[in-house]
Amino acid sequence: MVLSNFPPAARLAALAGAALLALGMAAGDAAAQAEPQSAGKSAGDIMVRGRVIGLLPDESSSVTVIGGDVDASNAWTGELDFSYFFTDHIAAELIAATTKHNMSVKNGTGGDTGLGNVWLLPPTLTLQYHFLPKSDFSPYLGAGVTYAVFYNEDVAAGLRKVDYDNAWGVAFQAGFDYRLTDRWYFNADVKKILLNTDVTVTTSNGTVIRADTDLDPWVVGVGLGYKF
Repeated sequence: MVLSNFPPAARLAALAGAALLALGMAAGDAAAQAEPQSAGKSAGDIMVRGRVIGLLPDESSSVTVIGGDVDASNAWTGELDFSYFFTDHIAAELIAATTKHNMSVKNGTGGDTGLGNVWLLPPTLTLQYHFLPKSDFSPYLGAGVTYAVFYNEDVAAGLRKVDYDNAWGVAFQAGFDYRLTDRWYFNADVKKILLNTDVTVTTSNGTVIRADTDLDPWVVGVGLGYKF
């Protein structure tokens, strides 16, 4: 992943997140020297994770005028998330990442039609239950909400405009942390996000094509977490 491929806002967010993570790790190390920390996850802990994720749409749609189905390409990117433990078992996690997708309509009356590219920013908040917070292997389940923001549309030739409606969705999550040291964890995580958006395409001759689209992506990732 090359950071320069992202739009300025995404690059700034990634750099700011990395700086916050570095500062937080330094603060956490200083706190560790001041007082010992109990093993495992505990109430009041904060965990910051960095993951490499794949966002894999599982789309279905209803397209007017030309028929066919909306298709969104898979995308891979980096993700940053923050968790706060209300109790040893219960935590809230906020996930932030952005991905770029190539959009098209497949199998329409005129064949396949490219729509261009669009960026997706779907911040997701989940409430998790951690089954074995004191064990080296600590699985969890979660559920929550996501809000999908579509931006920086790059419209294909022959089209005047492509609009994507921002939308709320529901997220389900399963994963585990594996303790490497008192503070460092390996993490693997999968989410299913139920997400619907309306796509409106205006062609160069003014024809309007609408698509009611369920993107319903899988989000799979692996990475490292640091516990404060």
